[in-house]
Amino acid sequence: MKHMSYSTLMLVLLGGIFLIGCKGKQKIPKGETEVVVPCSGPDFFTTNKFFRANSIGESQDQVTSKKKALANARAELAASIQTTVKAVTDNYTNSREMNNKEQVEERFEQLNREIVDQKLTGLKTICEKLVKTDQASYKTYIAIELSAEDLVATYNERLSKDDRLRIDYDYEKFKETFEKEMEKMGREN
Repeated sequence: MKHMSYSTLMLVLLGGIFLIGCKGKQKIPKGETEVVVPCSGPDFFTTNKFFRANSIGESQDQVTSKKKALANARAELAASIQTTVKAVTDNYTNSREMNNKEQVEERFEQLNREIVDQKLTGLKTICEKLVKTDQASYKTYIAIELSAEDLVATYNERLSKDDRLRIDYDYEKFKETFEKEMEKMGREN
């Protein structure tokens, strides 16, 4: 086995340190300042396991700033869930031979609204930061999540109880379609 000289070893080490240092520090263009927003970024994106949303609320009142942030995040989360479930419903009904496709899709949409409203009460706050601004107002940064698995379980419970849908409903097929849609969302972020 060949032995490296001390100077060669030092050059290799210094080169490695230089590469690591350059990789971690990306230059921000002149005249711009990076803004770091609490409770946001990749750790707070929707994944294949959780729907996530974040928001900011500002008010002269501390409690109101939190209420605004939570209301905005809930609205964003609800919209994301409804979009996903609409895609799942479309894919699911297209893959099945349903008795009355239009009626089934309409019933799915109605259940979707009911379930989203119901499940939003079971949200989990995963990040919350409260700051006071120079203008003496309060800002609340918040991130929330909802388990995709819990959502599918709720759909299963409600769909299997619906007389009009129970005839055509296949839980495993619905769950498979839902999981495929969640995988897509996890890759997009």
